[in-house]
Amino acid sequence: MNTTAFHNADILLPQRDDNTERYASNLKRWAVIACDQYTSEPEYWNETEIIVGDAPSTLRLILPEIELESDNVDEMIDDIHKTMSEYLEWKIFDEYKDAMIYVERIQGNGILRQGIVGKIDLEEYDYSKGSTSQVRATEATVVERIPPRIKVRQGAPLELPHIMILIDDPDRTVIEPLAGGKDSMEKLYDTELMQGGGSIKGYLVGGDEQQRIDDALTVLADPEVFANKYGMPDTPVLLYAMGDGNHSLATAKEFYEQLKKSDPEKDFSDHPARYALAEIVNLHSDALKFEAIHRLVFDVDCDKLMSEITEALGLSENQESDQYVICCRENTEKKFWIHNKTSNLSVGSLQNFLDRFIKENGGKIDYIHGTETVRQLADKHSGIGFILPDMDKSQLFPTVIKDGALPRKTFSMGHAEDKRFYMEARKITK
Repeated sequence: MNTTAFHNADILLPQRDDNTERYASNLKRWAVIACDQYTSEPEYWNETEIIVGDAPSTLRLILPEIELESDNVDEMIDDIHKTMSEYLEWKIFDEYKDAMIYVERIQGNGILRQGIVGKIDLEEYDYSKGSTSQVRATEATVVERIPPRIKVRQGAPLELPHIMILIDDPDRTVIEPLAGGKDSMEKLYDTELMQGGGSIKGYLVGGDEQQRIDDALTVLADPEVFANKYGMPDTPVLLYAMGDGNHSLATAKEFYEQLKKSDPEKDFSDHPARYALAEIVNLHSDALKFEAIHRLVFDVDCDKLMSEITEALGLSENQESDQYVICCRENTEKKFWIHNKTSNLSVGSLQNFLDRFIKENGGKIDYIHGTETVRQLADKHSGIGFILPDMDKSQLFPTVIKDGALPRKTFSMGHAEDKRFYMEARKITK
């Protein structure tokens, strides 16, 4: 059992209620969207506050990233830690030992997404560029984004995951077979999700099925199978590629490494902080649509930015390139082809320029899901929106294997409302 980096875990869920309808209603307020969504839309989080009210909720256990630069962020983190401890003291959780949870999420668009919740071994994860670990980042990790997140994890007795990790399983051998046996599994939750998030069900996976899952993952991790799949002999196996929550997993990794350094004589091999709760999802799921993450630039001299980017990237309305970007400004938009490419992808060429421009001139960049949202926010903030082309998801694993991590915020798996909602939790302290 557990021959790869994905393991069963001691998973916490809100205590069951004999009244199914009431339990579902409570879970609807319990589960909230990933903290890194709607970072330019405070109205979403304001509405979430109204929906949750004073009910127990994961909203009280996470720090929405829209609050990262708030003046009272340290106080907010203290409140999170206090609430975690209170929830444990109040015994609001049931704990499922050595568990995996089969998840069926009906997204807002009505499409089914299947996954398995367990824990990932951080010893098998390396987010640095050029990593050859079994678990790898798919996009560049911004190390500056890790310290403020570590503050949330330090002193926290619990973790809640919005981490989604992809496996490349075209024959659907790992996750999909669970659907046929779910009627014999214990259903742990079944609820609608707030604010257009669709609905979600979770089933407790039995020991025999856990073994089957591990066996199927072991086959995918076989070096010969891996080499034949990608036509790359003598290449370290990439079994788990980050889909969502890369910086959250990087934070867990860094926290664990700091823990080991703080007491080098201590054995941390079975410490709960060695692992991070996550959901694995098949790259070949029909629900996964890779969409570009667009850029919104504001608090800048827009004329200067457009002048410099036109020169630096050789922007032209004449198509003689395979890279382009659509610029949205003052209720107008134009498609420009990139002739001076600095990356293999449009997003890389754009990001390289924006990083340098913001460093030299100041301003802010936000990363936006959805083209219409970019247009609206560009007008709202008197900034410039950059709409980027989508990436073909079939290129993800081969590209990461060959070239390493993609430029940060290259792709998103679906719309914001379809991101992972917090449901499960796990203790990370002894």
